Amino acid sequence: MPRLALYAIALCVLAAAAAVVSFVHGSWLGVVWLLLMGVASNMAWYYVRKQKNDRAAASVGE
Repeated sequence: MPRLALYAIALCVLAAAAAVVSFVHGSWLGVVWLLLMGVASNMAWYYVRKQKNDRAAASVGE
């Protein structure tokens, strides 16, 4: 798995934890954490799919 995808997954998990903590404390700032979690999950998905497509293209080129 690409390193950037791992970082994005870690950021997604941390943002989810921060959102839970924010909502438990009664803060609406958790909404921002949820939005950040969505962006991070999309980044992780993008980098995983990119690596898969790059490998497929490399194997076709051989």
